[in-house]
Amino acid sequence: MTQREFWAEEPPADLDDLPPDPQDAWLPPDAEATTPPPTRRPTRPETRPVSPAPAVDRGAEGLREEAVAVLRDLTGRPDAEFHPGQFEAIEALVARHERALVVQRTGWGKSAVYFIAALLQRRAGAGPALIVSPLLALMRDQVAAAERAGVRAAAINSANVTEWRQIEQHLADDDVDVLFVSPERLVNPRFRAEQLPTLVARCGLLVIDEAHCISDWGHDFRPDYRRIRDLIAELPASVPVLATTATANERVVADVAEQMAAGGHEVFTLRGPLARESLRLGVLELGTPARRLAWLAEHLDALPGSGIVYCLTVSAAEDAAALLAKAGHRVLPYTGRTDAAEREAAEGALKRNEVKALVATSALGMGFDKPDLGFVVHVGAPSSPVAYYQQVGRAGRATASADVLLLPGTEDRDIWHWFATNAMPTQAKADAVLGALGEAGGPLSVAALEARVDIRRSPLELLLKVLAVDGAVEYVQGGWVSTGAPWVYDTERYERVAAARVAEQDAMLAYQRLGTDKARPGEQCRMAFLTSALDDPHTTPCGRCDVCTRPWFPTEVTVGTLDRAKETLDHVGVPLAPRALWPTGLDTLGLLVDGRPVKGKIPPEEQVAQGRVVARLTDLGWGGRLRDLFATDTGGRAVDAEVPPELGRAVVRVLAGWDWDARPAAVVWVPSLGRPRLVQSLATGVAAAGRLELLGPLELVPSAEPLRGSTNSAYRVRDVWGRFTVPPAMAERLAALEGPVLLIDDLVDSRWTMTVAGRLLRRAGADAVLPLALASVG
Repeated sequence: MTQREFWAEEPPADLDDLPPDPQDAWLPPDAEATTPPPTRRPTRPETRPVSPAPAVDRGAEGLREEAVAVLRDLTGRPDAEFHPGQFEAIEALVARHERALVVQRTGWGKSAVYFIAALLQRRAGAGPALIVSPLLALMRDQVAAAERAGVRAAAINSANVTEWRQIEQHLADDDVDVLFVSPERLVNPRFRAEQLPTLVARCGLLVIDEAHCISDWGHDFRPDYRRIRDLIAELPASVPVLATTATANERVVADVAEQMAAGGHEVFTLRGPLARESLRLGVLELGTPARRLAWLAEHLDALPGSGIVYCLTVSAAEDAAALLAKAGHRVLPYTGRTDAAEREAAEGALKRNEVKALVATSALGMGFDKPDLGFVVHVGAPSSPVAYYQQVGRAGRATASADVLLLPGTEDRDIWHWFATNAMPTQAKADAVLGALGEAGGPLSVAALEARVDIRRSPLELLLKVLAVDGAVEYVQGGWVSTGAPWVYDTERYERVAAARVAEQDAMLAYQRLGTDKARPGEQCRMAFLTSALDDPHTTPCGRCDVCTRPWFPTEVTVGTLDRAKETLDHVGVPLAPRALWPTGLDTLGLLVDGRPVKGKIPPEEQVAQGRVVARLTDLGWGGRLRDLFATDTGGRAVDAEVPPELGRAVVRVLAGWDWDARPAAVVWVPSLGRPRLVQSLATGVAAAGRLELLGPLELVPSAEPLRGSTNSAYRVRDVWGRFTVPPAMAERLAALEGPVLLIDDLVDSRWTMTVAGRLLRRAGADAVLPLALASVG
């Protein structure tokens, strides 16, 4: 078990749901009106290519009057005026048909630019605007906002397949002004064959929303966004292109601009000040998870309005939500494990101020738009100032002030390390995928490919997209195929990206040190630090943060609140769900029973029952102590020792609170090559505490070696299949035993070891098998 595996939070299966940046709000004309005008910076010498004249030659003054009239129609305000830079962007798109990259703070009104430009292009006889938008929730809000403003909008994505035919007819009838598509649609064979050519031929404007996703330097890199380079190259020269983002430093800007220049075009950026005058930033070092959650429990209601409490892992968010609810606060969890309908309901509850906060992971991404959000609190720091700026930017978009507070944790670095390494492709994994596709002789679905390579489903899908962008594989009817094109792992590129990630993490730690004697000279403002990380030329001290003035937040928690937080986090006994289905592809790996392939449902008489672990490694309570227990030495080897007394007492509490149907009668343990003392001491201690018969360990086959650390389910089953046997003496006792057997292991990850070992015990005569372990990975 490597340290990075402790932090696995599976990405959503539908990559349309990966998280990007906040939607722009329609701001009143006087909002943040004191900001200086934006900087217009050409990325190449500005010798503009000649574009065909628009169908209607309005002239500069006529265009501005028409654009202002559209703005007032859209906002419903007869006095609405453009923010500095908005009309300049519209003019570049509509009058000169340029390619523009707009980098402006959240709430500046980037969506107003592309809606107005789209309508003006339509009035000039152009076709509908095509807007590539990265998140289903964001797309829903954008379509709704467009319709409210009188813009005829539609969306094509994986969530509205039943509406596609109707939308296609509307497009054919020229009844659509703006069409939103997810970047994943750009690689869908049917969409590329049936819809995209027509859309490209008629497109009046191409918009890439959240354009930082184009760049693998960006904090939300999505490989499908890189296909936009090909899409841009296919456009007629007369079609203007707009890319928008609020979170891009100079490195990301240069990367995005290079891709927008496909076809030899010039690109300019329109860059405004990124400082958010409504936000009051602060950092409070509290140390332990209990102290951080106690602070929240005591002071959450004092924060203005309603807001978001961000956590770095699913388990931490669930723990925090449970603790705050127990303390009497109206909160709801929002994570990658939250059902889609529950997510939508939670978003609505926060928008209607029916809850004080959503306690969320980054699953509450850029698709959420609540202009009057009063606060954002982080329990644990994001891995870069850019990512932090993006998340806190949800607050205070239509309010005079909002509070932003960071409560960093000592575990943050480990979480950052996992996310950084898990997102990077490796030569070995890419070679495995290309080799399997090359040998297949035909298309392979992701499920079929997963059975041939040792990569989990979500990382496999991400790797396929990276390889597809580089032209090494392509998706066709029936699945993925190799193109035969050579693919070389770009070591230098990925080393640069990895180094940039480390630098971003160091910068986040420097942000936390501001205002202390550990800060570097000249670092005196939190907002200035964040905007400097985004290379904002307009950076100045904000005069509001806890460094510019003094801490605006209470720093203490009362003893009673802290004790209650400790008590809640001390909860033990997390259920361990049994496996009911074998993974697909086991027949490909040669696993057979009585000459028949292992597949389908696991027979009920061979299944284990629901089990228990003390806690998850990502829990805020026991997680830290368990991570220390399972840490490896400097050589990557497991550190083996007997169960610590404190943890032993926690195991007894788990047994005492277990609502089993029948009391167990005996104990068996899974033999371990890495931590034999730990597992044996756990099993013998449980047997002694419960006065249970100790049947000993399963036997390891003589050829057993340390497990290879396989990642996907099929390979994990392969690794443990045939690894254990039931000794004859144990089989004799099982046949005569009355009552369930406790099956003991140290750490549960995929649950396949418990499933396969428990199946052996059931087949040997055990009435039931109850898995018990110290910890689970997720």
